[in-house]
Amino acid sequence: MFNLKTMYNKMKKAITFTILCFGFIGYSQSKLDNYIQTGLKSNEVIKQHNFDINKSMYALQEARSLFYPTVSLNANYTKADGGRTIDIPIGDMLNPVYSTLNQITNSNAFPSLQNQSVLINPDNFYDAKIHTTMPLLNYEIIYNKRIKSQQTSLQKIELEIYQRELVKEIKTAYYKYLQSIEGINIYQDALALVKENQRVNQSLFKNDKINRTAVLRSDNEVIRIEANLETAKQVSNNAKTYFNFLINQKLDSEIEVDSDKESLPSTLVQENTSGREELSKLTMAKDINENVSKLTQSYWYPKLSGFADFGFQDFDFEVNKQSRYYFAGAALEWTIFSGNKNKYRLKQVQEESNKINSQTDNVKQQLLLQFQVTRNNLMSALEQFNADKNQKAAAKKYNDDITKLYKEGQAIYIELLDAQNQWVNAQLNTNISLYNSWIAYAELERANATFTLK
Repeated sequence: MFNLKTMYNKMKKAITFTILCFGFIGYSQSKLDNYIQTGLKSNEVIKQHNFDINKSMYALQEARSLFYPTVSLNANYTKADGGRTIDIPIGDMLNPVYSTLNQITNSNAFPSLQNQSVLINPDNFYDAKIHTTMPLLNYEIIYNKRIKSQQTSLQKIELEIYQRELVKEIKTAYYKYLQSIEGINIYQDALALVKENQRVNQSLFKNDKINRTAVLRSDNEVIRIEANLETAKQVSNNAKTYFNFLINQKLDSEIEVDSDKESLPSTLVQENTSGREELSKLTMAKDINENVSKLTQSYWYPKLSGFADFGFQDFDFEVNKQSRYYFAGAALEWTIFSGNKNKYRLKQVQEESNKINSQTDNVKQQLLLQFQVTRNNLMSALEQFNADKNQKAAAKKYNDDITKLYKEGQAIYIELLDAQNQWVNAQLNTNISLYNSWIAYAELERANATFTLK
């Protein structure tokens, strides 16, 4: 089986030696670091992530509040007439007795009574009470709180993942902007050079030293360089706009740049993909799923809660000692059968756990692959820069020599034009490969999660 870890170990020594052989100086990134901190504080997407974290924190506090009693004031008043009644035969039961007593006592002390019919619905009756309930034993509340706490941590991990991605994007945008303004400088120097050629050729043509072809060619070179310069300015404006967008500044804000022109990354990055937040996120997701499993299994456990009522109830809004009452107790709920509903829920949770385990193994390989690819890209970019830098030095020497010969009349204009084009292209290629190296380093830093988030 192909193993990326084994391949990495084989390449490690060779890569380490190669990087150290470059011996490049460090790159001062104070201005860039300031921009990164600005972006981490003001980026709109990060603000949205912070809103999600705050939301999950409130959800956790809500879950904790379920452990406390709930107290409410309940009151009701009823007015009733008609409907079902309870018949009480008081007259039928007591009148014979009262009649006998009146005969014995030879008096009317015991009057006749009427049978009573009492409404079931209370008429002109009020009930006002303080109702209190509190869970005494409820595993669903316990596991729900744990899950909410872990979801808060998961939100924080997702924020860190985006922060790392944002840091890479800010660095990449910054290097592209530096690349664009250096390109403008190169084209401006080239424009001054071809304009000088244009002036010299026009003077030579007036003195019948050269033919008109050289003048036309120099005019075309001026037009071509001016067009390239305008394109470079538009590219630079776009790069500046995107960079300011990332750090949530005005799109036309000026960007401060570091003065160091040709420094290169010198830090040797060791593989540390095991510390990536993506793996921490999967680990947290696995822990959450385990608590979901326990929450599902809590179906087997009873729920116990207590309640108490303290209040007044009476007719005609009377309030006295007989009106006061209290009513308290405990409630037990224990589900015995639910049609295997929780059994199948638990199976779903188990399948989700298997899925997370598979994702973790796959992501580990992906992160290792990403690290090795970005590291190889950095090595390639550094090699390309060295080659372009050597070509730049050779092109400069060649251009200086041909310019001298042309002024002495020992070289034709085509040779001078070729030397100048080689010199301009060598500068552009060196500029491109320089900042491509820094972009590759930013991607490697992201792949290895080595940037320190404050």
